[in-house]
Amino acid sequence: MTIRKYEQQDMNEMIEIWNEVVEEGIAFPQEECLDLKSGMAFFASQSYTGVAEIDGKIVGLYILHPNNIGRCGHICNASYAVASGARGRHIGEQLVLDCLKKGKELGFSLLQFNAVVESNLHARHLYERLGFQQLGTIPKGFRMKDGHYENICPYYREL
Repeated sequence: MTIRKYEQQDMNEMIEIWNEVVEEGIAFPQEECLDLKSGMAFFASQSYTGVAEIDGKIVGLYILHPNNIGRCGHICNASYAVASGARGRHIGEQLVLDCLKKGKELGFSLLQFNAVVESNLHARHLYERLGFQQLGTIPKGFRMKDGHYENICPYYREL
């Protein structure tokens, strides 16, 4: 597996993977799927967008950007997406590890996740195994696709 900066020719696969997670409705706050135009603008607007590639196929990606501005601009935020057919192969872990390095390279000193859904146990265990600390719990902070609300657990880690 190679993790690298995205290129324009990756865009269709990236949008497909991103939209799959959006449509699942259990992890990302976004509700609108990307099309080619909005996807190109969205991924280009990030501080960094990385992709995981296996045998010439994009199987995952991450976006990295500031979590806030000004006096809090040293804190970054990231989101990760792995194609459903490629899950369970530690691709997410490799994306997070690459993101940690890239965040530091870009001058950030903390990585914060604002809205990890409490029931997303695979992500939470991964983050905790990689040294992230849970900051607490926000009751009913995430509206699931079916309309019910679940708690969210913010996490952070120094870079």
